[in-house]
Amino acid sequence: MHESAVFGPVGGDTPSRGTLDELDLALVNALQMAPRAPWAQLARPLGVDAATLSRRWVRLRDSGEAWITCHAAPSQVTYGALALIEVSCVPQAREALAGRLARHPQATSVELVAGSCDLLLTVATATKSLMTAYVLALGRDEAVTATRTHLVQHLHQDGSEWRMDSLSRDQRRDLAETEDSAPHTAAASLSPEDRALLLALAEDGRRSVASIAAELDRPESTVRRLLHSLLHGGRAVLRCDTAHLYAGWRSSATLWMSVPPAQLTTAGEELTRLRDTRMAASVSSEANLLSVAWLHALDDLARYEAQASARIPSLRVLNRTVTLHWVKRMGRLLGDDGRSTGCVPIDLWHPIV
Repeated sequence: MHESAVFGPVGGDTPSRGTLDELDLALVNALQMAPRAPWAQLARPLGVDAATLSRRWVRLRDSGEAWITCHAAPSQVTYGALALIEVSCVPQAREALAGRLARHPQATSVELVAGSCDLLLTVATATKSLMTAYVLALGRDEAVTATRTHLVQHLHQDGSEWRMDSLSRDQRRDLAETEDSAPHTAAASLSPEDRALLLALAEDGRRSVASIAAELDRPESTVRRLLHSLLHGGRAVLRCDTAHLYAGWRSSATLWMSVPPAQLTTAGEELTRLRDTRMAASVSSEANLLSVAWLHALDDLARYEAQASARIPSLRVLNRTVTLHWVKRMGRLLGDDGRSTGCVPIDLWHPIV
């Protein structure tokens, strides 16, 4: 079933409570492809006027049901500076610890999970030495009883590359021609000016050039030029995301898998071809491959594992963690219903406290 078929019909600007309607989903899908495209440019492929799209987006953004953020591209993270960290803690301190860790700018995501640990962190730093300092500081927290760090060797698919399936082929083709979908050039290192722009765009990736220029006290022409270079130079990622429960994704899980080393690259690429794979990465541990899957129901986890095994016969699932609650996802603080309640900008260079 097409995912939008489970929601109410397209009508006015207020969908059924607790769901996103088909136009909401199509708008989010379009903004995943072209996050800063003008509303007039999105109007034709979506079949509605620019004013309606603008009004829809303001409602989605202000309610916390969808958002666009900006963060450093994976190309800016060297080997050993991106990791998934399993954290075990004192049971009664779990919620408070998750809240504290979510305030760390290096902790891109924080999850309360069911499985072999209590919390699962995704951590990104600018250098391996900063990652080492973060892991050591984490171990000194009195609420933490154990940690296990899985360094990412290669990202086969990042969550920002995942797309909803709410647009037709013709709509996707039209959107692919927008300016925001222009090919990226080879990535260079982020400059101090780039980092200032990243932080300015972290909470609202559609923020106007005029607003950014005023905050940074720079001419608008300069900010426009720097912004274009940053976003089309492969150094930063604009990411449109949504409150997953409102969009019909009721469960998510991280699978820790093992394949023969010679098959690692091929296996990682095969995982990216599965519709429910949000992220796939090669990691340096006994489980040398992992994937993050978004599922419409927890029952779908067995189906997902079966699909992965059919594509990769040598694959063994060693462990799995099911997310009970996303406390933070890629810089966004999330409430119990998955809606955004705030933002802690991702900062790879932030000193370890």
